[in-house]
Amino acid sequence: MAERFSGLGMTLGNLSRLSDAKSRSISPENFAGEKGRGGMATEGTGAVHARGLGRGWKISPSVRIEPGAQFTLGEISGPGAIQQIWSTPANVKWRDLILRIYWDGQPHPSVEAPLGDFFACGWGQYAQINSLAVCVNPGRAFNCYWEMPFRKHARITLENRDPDEHAIVYWQINYTLTEVPDDAAYFHALFRRTNPLPFKEDYVILDGVRGRGQYVGTYMAWGVNNGGWWGEGEIKFFHDGDEFPTICGTGTEDYFCGAYNFDAGTVDPTFPRTYIEFTSPYSGLPQVIRPDGTYRSQQRFGLYRWHIMDPVRFETDLRVTIQAIGWRTEKQSRRYLPLQDDIASVAYWYQTLPSRPFPALADRDYLEII
Repeated sequence: MAERFSGLGMTLGNLSRLSDAKSRSISPENFAGEKGRGGMATEGTGAVHARGLGRGWKISPSVRIEPGAQFTLGEISGPGAIQQIWSTPANVKWRDLILRIYWDGQPHPSVEAPLGDFFACGWGQYAQINSLAVCVNPGRAFNCYWEMPFRKHARITLENRDPDEHAIVYWQINYTLTEVPDDAAYFHALFRRTNPLPFKEDYVILDGVRGRGQYVGTYMAWGVNNGGWWGEGEIKFFHDGDEFPTICGTGTEDYFCGAYNFDAGTVDPTFPRTYIEFTSPYSGLPQVIRPDGTYRSQQRFGLYRWHIMDPVRFETDLRVTIQAIGWRTEKQSRRYLPLQDDIASVAYWYQTLPSRPFPALADRDYLEII
């Protein structure tokens, strides 16, 4: 007899398979995700617009999170898995909204990142993204499809760090209640920002991970503080006691699955020299913010790389770094130029619990996009 299908690991190839998994969804119209309890609100942010229509007419489509407050977007008793998250915020800057996710009663979060950065939009500006793990659609609609299994409990919160302005947030968390395989690890994501990067220092994407798991993705918001090309640096994966990395890339654009500075003009002289934005299932340069000649003076880039088909597996520990390197403008023998750029990142990985607490998130002023 065939083993029962848990309803996890969804693909086009198993959509036809029946499962005992139970589909549930949390939104402002059903805060607890209970069966048959959606659309029952009698008050909410839409009540004034639904006056005269009665119950069931879009009474509670969103919530208002006051300045400095933290709101619980959802609590779920397992076993089960989050399969999709959609959200769209209003009123406040995306760096001021901090997303946290906690697994199985662990007191510290396994996910901690500004909302925009988590959804690969770190510069506070919309950029369309068409990938398997993250989609960002018009207008400012954040979606992620990372499967997030848990065994006992999941808690998702959103903090509004703006001291003066409330946030209006719409969201939907689609999940399933089902058996979780013994070998399923827990989803983690960590944000970092260094501005400026100290001279001749590597940028640290991830460090201090202890446990067994696999690294599955990188998002970077890279602000350039020099003229010229900025992406000669190599990414390095140190795991399981490495002194030198086991995996070492050949350049920043190479790691993000591009080539030759993301500039078609470097290989085709008939094409204008310019950065070419792209978004694909596993990698992309979806955002290039160009100087305008006055106050917008710096080039800024958004890049993602999902290790869906090539996860970086580790047994005991993991550290991930990337170099910031440009070129000196010497006439004869060119030399690398270590850069002092404004770099932020989100690392995505799965690992066993317990996991280590993250370093304290920097304050609002340090994270500000300036």
